[in-house]
Amino acid sequence: MIAAIAKNLQRGIQLLNSITEMQYKDQSIPPYYSSIGTHMRHVLDMFTCIFDGMDDLTIDFTNRKRNEHAEKYIADGLHYFEITLQKLEAIKDKDLNQLVYVIDDLGLGKVTMKYTLEATLAQANSHAIHHFATIGFIIHQLGIALPDKDFGYNPTSPRIKLQEEVNR
Repeated sequence: MIAAIAKNLQRGIQLLNSITEMQYKDQSIPPYYSSIGTHMRHVLDMFTCIFDGMDDLTIDFTNRKRNEHAEKYIADGLHYFEITLQKLEAIKDKDLNQLVYVIDDLGLGKVTMKYTLEATLAQANSHAIHHFATIGFIIHQLGIALPDKDFGYNPTSPRIKLQEEVNR
């Protein structure tokens, strides 16, 4: 599980190493006018919430750091990825079946739920894939190529063979 999450996060690093600072913070794409950097920072904030809550077994997804430098500057974004990957590696031998309390706001105020640490990490990884898909839309609109064919795709999602349709 940890290896799969790390592999997914490496895709973010690959993208950051292939774009410019202006592309990273461009907020011109409707309908949300969010930047690649904003999405990357948000993805990593979710993992930070997990790491911050591991000692007292309470993970609060509403208490995100929102590191503005990481969303505006590629170097800071890359540093945030590296820290996240280091912390992920540090928990690889931890009991992932351990119960934790997760606090989140599902739209009607904060709620507290019981999860396993494993389920929380899986949720953060799925959340990252979802945001990578949104980033995929943004980079397409900016005329940037996807860093790899799996960027933003959930492994269980069916793939449309567009190239075959284009060639018909």
